[in-house]
Amino acid sequence: MTVFDKDVLKIDLETTAARLSSKLEEAVLKKLKRRGLVVAVSGGIDSACVAALAVRALGPKRVFGLLLPERDSDPISTQYGKALCAKLGIEHEVVDIAPMLEAAGCYRARNEAVKSVYAEFTPGMPWKMVMHGDRLGSEAINFFQVVIRTPAGREEHVRLTPKAYLQIVAATNFKQRTRKMMEYYHADRLVFATSGTPNRLEYDQGFFVKLGDGAADVKPIAGLYKTQTYALARHLGVIPEILNREPTTDTYSLPQSQEDFYFSVHYSKLDLILWAKNHGVSTDEVGKVLGYTGAQVARVYADIDQKRATTAYLHSAPILLESVEELAPYKIV
Repeated sequence: MTVFDKDVLKIDLETTAARLSSKLEEAVLKKLKRRGLVVAVSGGIDSACVAALAVRALGPKRVFGLLLPERDSDPISTQYGKALCAKLGIEHEVVDIAPMLEAAGCYRARNEAVKSVYAEFTPGMPWKMVMHGDRLGSEAINFFQVVIRTPAGREEHVRLTPKAYLQIVAATNFKQRTRKMMEYYHADRLVFATSGTPNRLEYDQGFFVKLGDGAADVKPIAGLYKTQTYALARHLGVIPEILNREPTTDTYSLPQSQEDFYFSVHYSKLDLILWAKNHGVSTDEVGKVLGYTGAQVARVYADIDQKRATTAYLHSAPILLESVEELAPYKIV
């Protein structure tokens, strides 16, 4: 019987750091045959952990930090990102991608979608998209809505139509794909590899954009739960400002947590529930440890399964309609 408690995610940090840095060095220098690694530094914990791990694995001269703010980014994210790069001693560059997003129609298409459900909306109004519902509280159908702050200071909550929701997602995905385009530019220029920054929770649950932040040559922390990522980042010397910062999508002009948009349950609990599900722990046992009912945990288990099913497309490789076996000798193994 698997033993489950609140300490199941504790790891030996030095052993983990040594193992992952060794594997990252081998992946970049030997398997991919690149000279170093480009890391898009967001000012959040995941990219900070990857950057610090890369410096340990490759040394600061072989790591290039890229800060890619846009119109809706919190300025504090860039401030923290710069401070991290300075602490790690890595070369870095700040590129405002807003002009590229403007030219691609990102902001226009997104604003049109919001205005379609709230006619009084103007581009100067701060807003965000959130998921209405509670995975622990009820089995009611969840839906997405926009939260708009009016000039008078009120917050209006408006349910999105399926068409408006999809248009907002499609438009905002420009942000992640534009950032990845810039990463590959610098990777090509430097003969570096590109890094992905999803932790295990995000990777498992499909919390990334296909061919955006989901595209990378190597994903160093995809095996670490979010709580483990925080712990390892602290061990690797990430700056306190980032260590003390709650996860945020940093995508909309109003502050938005990852629970607002996608997970519903805070990562500190969801990490443990995901571990328990992966190890066959009963919902009643999980509930006893975390202070939930078995029914509440069962709903989270079901949500994990649903997200895995609906985001499988994001993980899928291109489909070849016929076998191309002669390419086999050129695969990276």
